[in-house]
Amino acid sequence: EEILSAVDGQLFAVWFLIGAALVFWMQAGFAMVETGFTRAKNAGNILMKNLMDFCIGTVVFILIGFGLLLGEDVVGLIGKPGLDIFTAYENFDYSNFVFNLVFCATTATIVSGAMAERTKFLSYCIYSGVISALIYPIEAHWIWGGGWLSQLGFHDFAGSCAIHMVGGISALIGAKLLGPRIGKFDKDKSGKIVKVNAFPGHNLPIGCLGVFILWLGWYGFNGAACTSVEQLGSVFLTTTVAPAIATVVCMVFYLDQIWQT
Repeated sequence: EEILSAVDGQLFAVWFLIGAALVFWMQAGFAMVETGFTRAKNAGNILMKNLMDFCIGTVVFILIGFGLLLGEDVVGLIGKPGLDIFTAYENFDYSNFVFNLVFCATTATIVSGAMAERTKFLSYCIYSGVISALIYPIEAHWIWGGGWLSQLGFHDFAGSCAIHMVGGISALIGAKLLGPRIGKFDKDKSGKIVKVNAFPGHNLPIGCLGVFILWLGWYGFNGAACTSVEQLGSVFLTTTVAPAIATVVCMVFYLDQIWQT
């Protein structure tokens, strides 16, 4: 029984890293979705932003982010910054570092799509460094690093708050500051919107491929933290059924709108 337990633990440790690789692969999904569903003239800008998201995020996460996230708790607000990855070779948890790194990168890249086609590359790089070095590590410490939220019993299994809510709020703020793309709305003299102009994506196959890449990545995103086959099966079921039903519902609303016109 002890041998089986040890083997089981090793298998899930390997699955943990496979899950991290799947989450990393979601960067490609975001890049394909955003590029395919926007105009061709912005393709290079969007692809480079998604690439630099991860690269800049990795550098700052090594230097300060990981310490703020999982360092020794300081009054429930931040972790104590450190460079254990360079000094504590024997005791450093490399798997945990890699997994939290790809989670951090996902938080940053969520914003890219909301601000697509109207953000300067340098400005986006600065944002990417700030959210990866400070914003994500500090708020994630509150939940997963022993901070004040975790002390209150707050539970976030796969990042719906620490990653998606924070990324979504950042995207909303960014979109509000930037406003719509030039030419998106036609207004009359009083400023009232009289027409909404469509900006069709330039490459639907790439956009569709990105959707499937993201869906595949979600199995690692949601399931990597599982510690039993039963739990993993439940997560895989939810990750399969939820987007499928959501897509069908959206299609029904879309068809209903067409039929009414």
